[in-house]
Amino acid sequence: MDFPPHLGSMPMHAITEIHGEPGLLERFRLEVERFDDGERARLSAALDLAAELHRDDRRVREPYLNHLLRVAIRLMHHYQVRDVDVIVAGLLHDAVEDHPAELADGGGDPTAAALAALAARFGPRVATLVAAVTNPMYDPQRDRNEQYREHLAVSLDREPWARVIKVSDFTDNGVGVIHTVGPKVVSSARKYRPLVPLFRDLIGRADTPLSPAVKAHIFGQLDLAEERFSAILDRPAHSH
Repeated sequence: MDFPPHLGSMPMHAITEIHGEPGLLERFRLEVERFDDGERARLSAALDLAAELHRDDRRVREPYLNHLLRVAIRLMHHYQVRDVDVIVAGLLHDAVEDHPAELADGGGDPTAAALAALAARFGPRVATLVAAVTNPMYDPQRDRNEQYREHLAVSLDREPWARVIKVSDFTDNGVGVIHTVGPKVVSSARKYRPLVPLFRDLIGRADTPLSPAVKAHIFGQLDLAEERFSAILDRPAHSH
């Protein structure tokens, strides 16, 4: 497939719409060119594992891998992350939550076993980062979105790099809410809107390992997400 020479500067949802998964894979390849051979090998291995685990998963209108690619590309391109553990964890951030049985060889707690398998393959730091962005089992008696917010506030408080992964994930889901269709538009907006102030606080912290320019970029994305949630959820009632 032929890709335009400006693929490296195209917005990711534009790549998704025009070139689909092949375009995102090519953009990923362009981004990882600046890493050394050993780092590229680790990133390729993580991408291969993510593609295998999520091969049958879909997100509304697209293969699930597209989401994982956009999260990783955003980390490298927009957030200027050069820490390979963080990018590997970005590619695999849903692996333990969605496919623990395929990751682990059975026995005991599937989440713990899946995290141990990730640690064995990519190192304990990757497993720690993925654990920080993996949702726990929720109490069915309590509001699920409220428990999600509480979990993130606690787990991201102590893992600065996990904040960076999660805000890339949030940007794809929250700012990207206008790229989805059907009832998921409103349910996603309800789920993600209360997270905007939480991410503002977490990203603004001195120990969040991003440059002032990158933090400013993220704050702009959070403003955009809030604007879109407001457009979806705060529609004025039509007067007759």
